[in-house]
Amino acid sequence: MLLFGANFISNIGEEVAMVLFGIGFANLLFQKNLIKKIIGLNIMDSSVYLFLAEKGYIEGRLAPIVVNGIQYVNTYINPIPSGLVLTGIVVSVSVTALMLSLTVRLYRRYHTLDLDEISARLKKEGL
Repeated sequence: MLLFGANFISNIGEEVAMVLFGIGFANLLFQKNLIKKIIGLNIMDSSVYLFLAEKGYIEGRLAPIVVNGIQYVNTYINPIPSGLVLTGIVVSVSVTALMLSLTVRLYRRYHTLDLDEISARLKKEGL
């Protein structure tokens, strides 16, 4: 008896992306360390990019660069998912840099990366 059907095997990239998203989301929710939360967010970002790349790829089609004068739509893949992935990567690098810089500032002030401890100290300070 076959445990998984043919659709499972043909959609393995999308399924891996969903599992990675779940891992990143769980990491973001359950970790107390700020660096680990940033890593979880980056795992979630990467899973979305993998999902978009998998949905944008069509077996047997070429990159959307006109070669030898072939201009039929059915010859090339859709370039929009690739553009979205590229734009998302640029944005996620910027967001990661901002989060890491804020984490460094928090560490310099409170000498810890534990979010619960930082929250407790903020309550003591009255902020």
